[in-house]
Amino acid sequence: MANIAVLGSGGFGTSLAVMAYKYGHQVTLWSKFPEEINEIQKHGENRKLLPGIPVDPGICLTSRLEDIREAGLVLFAVPSRFVRSTAKEAAPFICRDAIVVNVAKGLEEGTLKRLSQVLKEELPGHSIVALSGPSHAEEVARGVPTTIVSASEDLAAAELVQDELMNKTLRIYVSDDVVGVELGGTLKNIIALCAGICDGMGLGDNTKAALMTRGIAEMSRLGRALGGKDATFAGLAGMGDLIVTCTSMHSRNRRAGILIGQGVPSSEAVERIGTVEGYFAAKTGWELARRESVSMPITEQLYKVLYEGADLNQSLEALMDRPKRHESEPAWTPR
Repeated sequence: MANIAVLGSGGFGTSLAVMAYKYGHQVTLWSKFPEEINEIQKHGENRKLLPGIPVDPGICLTSRLEDIREAGLVLFAVPSRFVRSTAKEAAPFICRDAIVVNVAKGLEEGTLKRLSQVLKEELPGHSIVALSGPSHAEEVARGVPTTIVSASEDLAAAELVQDELMNKTLRIYVSDDVVGVELGGTLKNIIALCAGICDGMGLGDNTKAALMTRGIAEMSRLGRALGGKDATFAGLAGMGDLIVTCTSMHSRNRRAGILIGQGVPSSEAVERIGTVEGYFAAKTGWELARRESVSMPITEQLYKVLYEGADLNQSLEALMDRPKRHESEPAWTPR
């Protein structure tokens, strides 16, 4: 039995806490906001984000970071924008030998660092593990069979996470490709937002299939430029996560995209849906592609739509009118 702390009482954080407790672990679920903890205690469930899933009274619900001192596994399940600030706040209370696991998917704004890099800076001396793959919170909490990847530069730490969290409904594979796993989880949100836009515009299955396929191609290009492996993008943290996020109505990225495709301003769509990681990833992903001189035309057009007010139909035309290429041809922006 492990002592596990989950930082972040959103849908995925709550689902991880529920699952870990079900399989015999001692679990603490923390939120920065006491009102969120009070609501879960009052209703016995996360009624806002995970309705119908009981949160067992045996789970320690808290807004005090002091309560995570004994945890051997500390899972960061806060939105990507708050990983650094949460790590700074939590650092004095994380025990020296704890393994830190990140499940958020994004890049840090400004620095464009992967979240494991952010955690390594704020929590020196700790092994950092990225946990990613096709895993909607609603299904993880209900025990729907799910398969994900545990990635770390410290393979022993990745394997320990596999040993502790893998169970009858959650299968975990181990990887040493932290770059590929983290970028796959981040960049697929961009393509999923575009998939929702396609749905909102009333485009067809042909369009979505093309979007997803060419999307994984440009995700892989950026991944290779930064040291990731092609096999990772063809696996669970790449194509697997892309498929589920582009096709499921559990996906906040897809739902926000549908609204945008129907003509709702992007800022309003994000406000209606809540945390939409693809909105922020479109900016950080595009900035990273430019920095690395990697061609990412889908990401570029989404950035223009979200941040420059570009017309959706004109962006679609820009993608379709690009110069002729061979399908397997590398696409690098000249330096």
